[in-house]
Amino acid sequence: MYLVTLLSFLFFTGLVGLCTWWITRKDDHGSSTGYFLGGRSLTFPLIAGSLLLTNLSTEQMVGLNGAAFTDGLCVMVWEVVCVVALVFMAWFFLPRFLRSGVATVPQYLEVRFDHQTQVITNLIFLLAYVGILLPIILYTGATGMVGILDVPSMLGSLPESVGMEPGTLALWLIVWAVGLIGSVYALFGGLRTVAVSDTINGIGLLVGGFMITVFALAQLGGDGGISEGASLLVEQQRDRFNSVGGENSSVPFGTIFSGIFLLNLFYWTTNQQIIQRTFGASSLAEGQKGVLLTGALKLLGPLYLVIPGMLAYSLFAGDDIKADQAYGMLVNKVLPAPLTGFFAAAMIGAILSSFNSALNSSCTLFSLGLYKNVINKDASEQAVVRSGKIFGWIVAVVAMSIAPLLANTTSIFGYLQKMNGMYFIPIFAVVLIGMLTKRVPPLAAKVALIAGFSVIAIGYFVHPFDIIVASLHEYHFLGIVFAWLLILMLVIGEIKPRETEFVQQDVGAVDMTAWRFAKPVGLLLIAIVFAIYTTMADFSVLVQ
Repeated sequence: MYLVTLLSFLFFTGLVGLCTWWITRKDDHGSSTGYFLGGRSLTFPLIAGSLLLTNLSTEQMVGLNGAAFTDGLCVMVWEVVCVVALVFMAWFFLPRFLRSGVATVPQYLEVRFDHQTQVITNLIFLLAYVGILLPIILYTGATGMVGILDVPSMLGSLPESVGMEPGTLALWLIVWAVGLIGSVYALFGGLRTVAVSDTINGIGLLVGGFMITVFALAQLGGDGGISEGASLLVEQQRDRFNSVGGENSSVPFGTIFSGIFLLNLFYWTTNQQIIQRTFGASSLAEGQKGVLLTGALKLLGPLYLVIPGMLAYSLFAGDDIKADQAYGMLVNKVLPAPLTGFFAAAMIGAILSSFNSALNSSCTLFSLGLYKNVINKDASEQAVVRSGKIFGWIVAVVAMSIAPLLANTTSIFGYLQKMNGMYFIPIFAVVLIGMLTKRVPPLAAKVALIAGFSVIAIGYFVHPFDIIVASLHEYHFLGIVFAWLLILMLVIGEIKPRETEFVQQDVGAVDMTAWRFAKPVGLLLIAIVFAIYTTMADFSVLVQ
């Protein structure tokens, strides 16, 4: 069985690589626009596919299903609420980014504020990607692959001969294998290569994700099949089929309106790793269609990012397993060997997608934000691209070294959201104020970036402030800090405003004609979100 699984895995992985090379073999990878923005030629299917799969990585597949294993349906808030954020991206944020013709969020902040604001934001993004995001992507991916392929069993006596536990050695090997392959994708191909491979892998991952749900329902239902499995799932976990999180869940209901909504807004409107592919849109209309199509596809997310975790809870009831191990074990249990290999290839695609997208974004931030603007202002196009590739290899090695050290983390998805808050909130606050006001000065942005990052870090890690944050719930804490940062910047803007009003310039990078259906489609998506959430809600948990 191991041989069949391994061969099918290698076949599908190689096929994706071959297709990606064939489609992008004639692309321009030498100029900074061609390498970092795909030549501003991305159409809406590529944008949607790349957005979806960059998000649909193993921290989602493994982490969110792990959270569902622990808390039930209420964790679908991370999938459902993000649709509203995507609508805001299409309506409000994307037109302003594209009009400025920028390649990165820090570049936009340089246009709106000043060069120092751009440098500070670049450094915050890079520290977060290198120390938080990239290691988590590799760790969750490796954890899922170890469970799906049962890698420790494949290693035979090798762990004993090198003096390591089988699971530990398997984790290190998968981390470095995925990291090296992902680095090749990102550093030799550029953004269009990433977007094309994302789209191909996205199809496989969506098909595979739904297969897991179907096969797991059939396994739970036994002779009664899928329908019996669905009935048993609801019957066994009736109290957990609730979109409203109680006070003891990881996502209490009230946090939807504070930290959770803010984290979603940043992630889908300001996170360089995600929105860089929208900066490569061939026009505003194509970008809006791609973003809204992503929102429509995200409505299906709970079916493969939450329900499988709940199915694992039913199938492995009584087993002593970690939440983050549940998804890999479920895949290994319910899929036949050839399909396990196919899904493992799709999972590798998801890992590679998020890893090489974050790595490509890191290279873009460094090359265009620091190397070209600070280190070597006279650098040629080729030198800028080369600096990004060198920096990317350094970042990749650091991330691959950190990733296995996360093995003792209790909940990787919770850890990711907590760490994200430190840089999500201050950067989003500064971008929002920059877009909504005309007189707030660069000083306000710099104070907010440094103060926000510092206050959140102190609240998380410094005693006794961490006790106060725990009593509030960390997501409410993020909401309070966000509101404080907005007020702080507005006050500074009143005391020491810009001498002249900021005027948004259209640099003519792309056609800025909006998609005529952007508003009605966005309103429809918001209405569907409301309907899904209220249909599955039982508010009685709030008074228990």
